[in-house]
Amino acid sequence: MRGMRGKLLKTLKSIPTISSFRHGLVFQLSPTEKISIRKNQSFSAELVVKEALKDEDRELGFNVGDNESNTPPFLDFEEETDEDENLPSLLDFEEKCPPGGGDSVILYSTSLTGIRKTFEDCKAIRFLLESFKVTVQERDVSMHMEFREELWKMFDSKVIPPRLFIKGRYIGGADEVVVLHEQGKLKKLLEGIPQDLSDSPCSGCANMRFVVCFNCNGSQKVFPDSDHENDELHVRCAKCNENGLIRCSICC
Repeated sequence: MRGMRGKLLKTLKSIPTISSFRHGLVFQLSPTEKISIRKNQSFSAELVVKEALKDEDRELGFNVGDNESNTPPFLDFEEETDEDENLPSLLDFEEKCPPGGGDSVILYSTSLTGIRKTFEDCKAIRFLLESFKVTVQERDVSMHMEFREELWKMFDSKVIPPRLFIKGRYIGGADEVVVLHEQGKLKKLLEGIPQDLSDSPCSGCANMRFVVCFNCNGSQKVFPDSDHENDELHVRCAKCNENGLIRCSICC
């Protein structure tokens, strides 16, 4: 028994105490340095002492449990939270505000299939925005000339859709928006936009945003005194656009 006690005392003397361990850290670290330990790691002099005592108890025949926590009480864990650091802000994008787009999402697109790539790009961006269930003002440049003029005026050139704007900031075309979505950054930019929880298309226009003019039935011609026989007496309908369409009164 005396031999075991002597062996235990000799082992304890060879182990640095907690105070000496802390004292050593003072000379090894500058005041500006900080110890960063992850939750899956543990290292301290106190832990070494505990393990040594457990080994001695096992040699003496005692039952040693492992229920005690191995986390040092004097060391704080520093969790790595870098998820939000790389997320962009709307302030990082160029300020270009379409008319009435200061607090909303505006997508300039086209429904014409003449140029297939342009049509497919517009379709892809529309699908992405619909997946986030946010309210989007889609402006089809092929249905309304004023939308096309708005877009060209903002860029001082004849740019092609799709072009996405969020709260008066220009996000980009199809390639830029897809990259932001793949990096998980598009959702951050859409924060604060009103939700659109409707599961069915508009009953008035089927989400086309335009309907045929009720005044001229899409002909852009209005005849005075209902005289449809003399075509020369017609006047231009003042309610519809160049395509004989008007904005849907239900969803627009």
